[in-house]
Amino acid sequence: MSPLLWRTSLRYLLRHPWQFGLCLLGVALGVAVVVAIDLANASASRAFALSTESVTGRASHQIIGGPSGLDDDLYRQIRVDLGIRTSAPVVEGYAQLPALENQTVQLLGVDPLAEAPFRSYLAPDGGTAGDGTSLVGLLATPNGVLLATETAQRAGVSPGDTLVMRIGSRTVDLQLVGVLEPSDDLSRRALEGLVVADLATAQELLALVGQLSRIDLILGEEDPAFARIEAILPPGADLVPAASRTNALEQMTRAFELNLTALSLLALIVGMFLIYNTITFSVVQRRMLLGTLRCVGVTRGQIATLVLGEAFAISLIGSLAGLVLGTILGRGLVGLVTQTINDLYFVVTVRNLSLDPLVLLKGFVLGVVATLVSAAVPAFEAMLTPPRTVLRRSSVEERARRMVPLLAMVGLVMLALGTALLFWPAGINQQLGGLYLAFAALFTIIIGTALLTPLLTVAMMRLVRPALGRVFGLLGRMAARDVEATLSRTAVAVAALMIAVSVTIGVGLMVGSFRQTVIVWLEQSLGADIYVAAPGATANRVDTALEPAQIDVLTRVEGVGAATRMRSVQIDTPTGPTTVIAIDAEGERGRDYLRFKVGGDAATWTAWENGAILISEPLAFRTGLGIGDQLSLRTDRGLRDFPIAGVYYDYASDRGVIRMHYTTYQANWDDTTISSLALYAAPGVPVDELVTRLRAAVATPNADGTAPPLLNIGSNVSLREGTLAIFDRTFAITAVLQVLATIVAFIGILSSLMALQLERARELAVLRANGLTPGQLWGVVLGQTSLMGLTAGLFAAPLGFVLALILVYVINQRSFGWTLDLAVDPALFLQALFVALIAAILAGIYPAHKMSRTNPALALREE
Repeated sequence: MSPLLWRTSLRYLLRHPWQFGLCLLGVALGVAVVVAIDLANASASRAFALSTESVTGRASHQIIGGPSGLDDDLYRQIRVDLGIRTSAPVVEGYAQLPALENQTVQLLGVDPLAEAPFRSYLAPDGGTAGDGTSLVGLLATPNGVLLATETAQRAGVSPGDTLVMRIGSRTVDLQLVGVLEPSDDLSRRALEGLVVADLATAQELLALVGQLSRIDLILGEEDPAFARIEAILPPGADLVPAASRTNALEQMTRAFELNLTALSLLALIVGMFLIYNTITFSVVQRRMLLGTLRCVGVTRGQIATLVLGEAFAISLIGSLAGLVLGTILGRGLVGLVTQTINDLYFVVTVRNLSLDPLVLLKGFVLGVVATLVSAAVPAFEAMLTPPRTVLRRSSVEERARRMVPLLAMVGLVMLALGTALLFWPAGINQQLGGLYLAFAALFTIIIGTALLTPLLTVAMMRLVRPALGRVFGLLGRMAARDVEATLSRTAVAVAALMIAVSVTIGVGLMVGSFRQTVIVWLEQSLGADIYVAAPGATANRVDTALEPAQIDVLTRVEGVGAATRMRSVQIDTPTGPTTVIAIDAEGERGRDYLRFKVGGDAATWTAWENGAILISEPLAFRTGLGIGDQLSLRTDRGLRDFPIAGVYYDYASDRGVIRMHYTTYQANWDDTTISSLALYAAPGVPVDELVTRLRAAVATPNADGTAPPLLNIGSNVSLREGTLAIFDRTFAITAVLQVLATIVAFIGILSSLMALQLERARELAVLRANGLTPGQLWGVVLGQTSLMGLTAGLFAAPLGFVLALILVYVINQRSFGWTLDLAVDPALFLQALFVALIAAILAGIYPAHKMSRTNPALALREE
């Protein structure tokens, strides 16, 4: 390539800063959305991995128990009787620190004398715990704890100060005996949400006296100690690799993260339309120059290299800008992602965005590749077109019109291919990754519809042109004609806006359907008048316990007609951690509150009373089990097979829920704890009045003068509202992504109209010279943009509805296992049409203003 050609290209880009800037912005926004989501997901995953590593340490294996934990005598047997010194007892739980705005932290109880091989930050020989005096303080100081230095600073405490902690319904005073000094940034983030206490202190605080959460071990791959340990394990205990539990937890969020990533890629696809539009116009705008260059000997390959070289330069600058913008956007999105993970899956503390080099590299490569792919078509058009054709003004539009039928045929083929992917046999789907196939089908259908846009746009303009002529006269016909005459750019802009608006419709219908399904489910399942539970670490399950005295006081309050006691725990199953709910209800109370997918008749409840279980729809989906099958669970009596009596609808957890009778639970687990109460008001007693009485009954300070227990006591109405608030919070991030995709499409319309303004300057100047007023010119331009917005909005409606069907009945099912009832809201379609019109009209204001102020004489002058 001659340096002269590159200088020509550079001069062109510098002479058209708006066009250059809009193309850069399209690349940057597309890359930014993808990078922001990936960074937010990676930050949450990294924070979870770091917190897990800080708790697990160098342990290779763990002995875990059921809901009641392990008897601490088991540790004595392992360390003393078996002589395995690389063993350490652990008690863990969750609590809140009011000093940190009730941030959830992990309370880790350890034996300081056994910690050295496991967790280096607790080593008494110069580790991050200092010189060992802090560890001695843990043993010598009642309720003594350690915090990371940064956490202590944020809480405003220093060694010797009192730290208030809320554990379930109780508030306790702790004494900070020392701080953990992280040796590097990774250690700092790993210790961020950790409170370390002596084993005995943690057992008292978590009401686990005499119990352990687990026992950590360091064993070789073929260590003979395996057989000796397994020989003394009680029936409810299991020896597992330390990494297995971490992997199970990480898999819980993979479908959630994949859905966010796929949604973010839609913004990049919309950006690709913008890039294509801009590069195409740059070729059209220089058709005289390119034709002249071909005539004087510049080869086709050099022309293509010139265009792709410009696109490559744009991709480099735009992708780099996208990385910066994505990092900024990611800092805002990481909070939404973290909150959703905390609400639905497990507790993770993410205060800072982790800049993963692989994520940044992926975003950069995506931006470069997407730009080059988008520029390939105009580059090859410029390369393959004969010089004589290039020099003709109408050649590009002639080619565009000839391509319309071919594009429509390719679009139909892609629609058929996308539909076939959706109906691929389920068994093969699982092997190939059913969720990935579903998203591939979704994107294939979107792109196929986009390829149909030119044909539909032409049909639309020909349909409305007579009506516009009758209403607005010549100017109306001109607006419709201009959209069709400049199809090479208007169709792309319409397609980009259509995709953005259709995604808004599809996701909006999916979220609305989900919300309406949850509302119906809540109205049926929340049958009790009042619900009582201690504050917990997660929003979608009760993982705390009520004290027996509290239960006794609450059930004796005047006006309480009946009470149902419930125990909620998490146990390990082959598909990962699963919630078990044991219900102690009088007679048949509460049975009408479940809506069954399979079962639910008298035989179901008879089997349930006799030891069978009910499983939620997501659990049935993940395990492939149903009525008549058996689910193996590790109990305190060993591995037990529980017959399944029914499958019911449940939207509290996508991991699945197991419901069993409380007597069945007690027969298999040595756990008498109650997690929550469902209370029924006596006849004639107002629910709100009873709520007030219940709160007053537990508001009395304890006998030792300490604060009364804190309980969440609310009516079913307040619980329903709280659940819907969590639901809306969960889908807040999807709304952000929808807005970003629409912004990219808005820029595409603006770019297209600015390109038209520059290309049609001479044509409009002729019209101005023949009497077209600036006001009429405004009418032509805004009429054209309104037609583009109307076309995009109308075409987006059926595509959005199809996307909603795919999201509700395919992607949602394969991601989470939920059955949703599709709820069609006509207002959403009208709102989307309004957004498309407003976006298009706003995008036309600046080009109309620019055209109306152009001097006709200057525009008519030949170069």
